[in-house]
Amino acid sequence: MSNPYLNRLFFLGCVCVSFFCSMAAAERIKDITTVEGVRTNQLVGYGLVVGLDGSGDQTNQTPFTTQSFNTMLKQFGITVPEGAGFQLKNVAAVAVHAELPPFSKPGQAIDVTVSSIANAKSLRGGVLLLTPLKGIDGRIYAVAQGNLIVGGFGAEGQDGSRITVNVPSVGRVPGGAMVERSVPTAFGGNDRIVFNLHTPDFTTAKRVADSINELVGPGVATPMDAASIAVQAPQNPAHRVDYLSLLENIDVTPGESAARIIINSRTGTIVVGQHVRVAPVAVTHGSLTVTVREGVEISQPNPLGEGETVVVPDSAVSIEEKSGPMFEFSPGPTLNDIVRAVNEVGAAPGDLMAILEALKQAGALKAEIVVI
Repeated sequence: MSNPYLNRLFFLGCVCVSFFCSMAAAERIKDITTVEGVRTNQLVGYGLVVGLDGSGDQTNQTPFTTQSFNTMLKQFGITVPEGAGFQLKNVAAVAVHAELPPFSKPGQAIDVTVSSIANAKSLRGGVLLLTPLKGIDGRIYAVAQGNLIVGGFGAEGQDGSRITVNVPSVGRVPGGAMVERSVPTAFGGNDRIVFNLHTPDFTTAKRVADSINELVGPGVATPMDAASIAVQAPQNPAHRVDYLSLLENIDVTPGESAARIIINSRTGTIVVGQHVRVAPVAVTHGSLTVTVREGVEISQPNPLGEGETVVVPDSAVSIEEKSGPMFEFSPGPTLNDIVRAVNEVGAAPGDLMAILEALKQAGALKAEIVVI
């Protein structure tokens, strides 16, 4: 049964939406959710790039390039003699991939990315020959062809010196693929629309449902879990588009994220969330330096002795410990207090990581530490 409010929704227009746009610190539903069944699909294909200026594949190391070239010639009625050896320095075997947007129709153009899969030095100046692009089901959804745009370039001297800017073995063909088959979607045919949150959160899911119900009517939107909200929708396709256009422009204040500290150990990046709290605790962090110096000494016997001159290793080990200042966290400090205390001590990113881990082990850090 459709809700009696639904058939009149598209007449409400921007008047109802403007009320929600006045809310502070709010985001549109279209910016924090996706509609279930409306998604992109990945396409991939294998093809040849021709017209290169001697920067193509070295076919004695990549026989599949020659095999692909011979197969293409046979389709045009040209037979290459058996055992014929030749170098195709202006041809490169490539992988072609693209994303098929939702609701794409036959005849529409999409961009493709072309990447060398052999040892071609550069694809600059090349032309991609007709290449079918397949989906995960093995069916052809688009065909690609066109001139490549390559952002990188390189130069090589006769003495072997070489310089490369960016990546010359990857290029793009804007609008280089023509859609041949559309992908069915689950957008129409059901009596409901499901919004999936980009970041699952129970509070956000409840607020999205409450905002929709406040605009449309009670019981129209129902949160299914922390990530999905089901909304009753009209069956008429035209009404459904107007209906979704109205809903996705409603402003909702997302729920605040949980207290987390994100640590990237490779780059030394540390991100402290807004709700991180620290219990009363005193912290000191010293620096221990161990220095090992290796040297050699010559041991020479008495001139009248019968010994031999030998080299004796001489090792020196020294340890220096610098005392670090102690600083105190007051009860329930905010993010600003944590940053200020750490800056006063002058802790490096590595030191700060050790301090945060020690605070977590001591039970004083009220946050989750996530290492990426």
